Amino acid sequence: MRTRLLPLLVVLMAGILIALGFPLGASLAAARQQQVVVDRIDDTVRFAALAQFVSDSADSGSEGSDERRETLQMELARYHDLYGIRVGVFYRDDNAMARAPGWWALPEEGEGRRAFEEALAGRRSHDPAQVWPWQHNGRLVVASPVVLDGDVVAVVVTDSPTGQMRSRILAGWLVIGAGLAAAMLVAFGAALRLTSWVLRPVRILDAATHDIATGRLNSRVAASGGPPELRRLARSFNEMADNVEEVLEQQRAFVADASHQLRNPLAALLLRIELLALELPEGNEEIASVRTEGKRLAQVLDDLLDLALAEHASAEISVVDIGELAAERVAAWRPLAEEKGVRLTEGGRGAVTAWADPIALSSALDAVIDNALKFTPAGEEVTVSVAAEGRAATVVVADRGPGLTEEELARVGDRFWRSGRHQNIKGSGLGLAISRALLAAGGGSLAYETNPPHGLRVTVSVPRTRPGV
Repeated sequence: MRTRLLPLLVVLMAGILIALGFPLGASLAAARQQQVVVDRIDDTVRFAALAQFVSDSADSGSEGSDERRETLQMELARYHDLYGIRVGVFYRDDNAMARAPGWWALPEEGEGRRAFEEALAGRRSHDPAQVWPWQHNGRLVVASPVVLDGDVVAVVVTDSPTGQMRSRILAGWLVIGAGLAAAMLVAFGAALRLTSWVLRPVRILDAATHDIATGRLNSRVAASGGPPELRRLARSFNEMADNVEEVLEQQRAFVADASHQLRNPLAALLLRIELLALELPEGNEEIASVRTEGKRLAQVLDDLLDLALAEHASAEISVVDIGELAAERVAAWRPLAEEKGVRLTEGGRGAVTAWADPIALSSALDAVIDNALKFTPAGEEVTVSVAAEGRAATVVVADRGPGLTEEELARVGDRFWRSGRHQNIKGSGLGLAISRALLAAGGGSLAYETNPPHGLRVTVSVPRTRPGV
């Protein structure tokens, strides 16, 4: 469920951040360009004022007209040298009053022509087309009219390179992108914590349900985390599990008590039947039939009592030579291995003693070796190794079969569980679960891990010291 819920939250948050990021990026680009436009308008207004003096002196026939024109030309040239911006003052017929550089002329079309015509109509450039960072040849054109006696006599035009502006826009976008990435990481962490917080009680509940379904009726859910609804569900589940366990315990107690209490009346009844048989002719068929049914009923009661006490039976542990026992089981399974074309070998220490129930340990080794031979293809090898590790003696059975995934390793050994890839192979899924139960009664255990490059390694562990000592 987490793998489905987490991507949904991440996609939703990513959509929200992207929906916010694009308008923010466009707004940043517009703001950066507007700053440049305002600066260029200020410059064009200043040059327009100088050009107005030139036009005024030319119209009045003043002797300082040429001097003022030279002053304007010097200002434009200095401006171009300092900032690298093309600038010029053009009459209505496109002829230049002054310009820098000297070769520059108004374009016949495009943004420059549009700005010039707007200025001729008496409007300053206020909204040039947006220049984006990927437009390497993009330029910013701003124009202001030169007005004399209410008429537009000339136009000041600036044609600015946009490299620095595009760099600033790109830097701003990088900051926005870094902020969005950081926000996405924070959002992902929050989503991860949220899904963990919400789904942790569900996973615990699922595990407890699985435990109860496979016979571990004492499993319960700690209702200490998650949303209030799931905590309430956990408490309800625990109450249900308590009631189910109590009912099953009552059933076991009833079977044990009933079978035990019925033994004495049945024994007395059989005794009275024998006394009654003494007064009847020998060979009476009815008496013989009654005797037979009575004995069968006694056996049924004995079986019921054994069944009720089976789960509480303790293992008969003793000191066992694990190496010798493993060698016996390998010898017993070798004919089957040879028939399948699988090499079954043993190794490790020859003599290792430990405390175990010999019958339970033999059954566990049989189940593990059987599984190893079952899943190992012909031509491969199954090894059985005995070792002593600290306070435990181990028998490791390693095969070269297909192995199990990490998720499957967490479930292997559960009652009735089998990998979906092995459903067509003969088996019930109970062998390892029964082996684990047999070993657990004597303090032993089963562990599973991968056997690189492929295969499964099963470790059977039994204590080297007497359990409970």
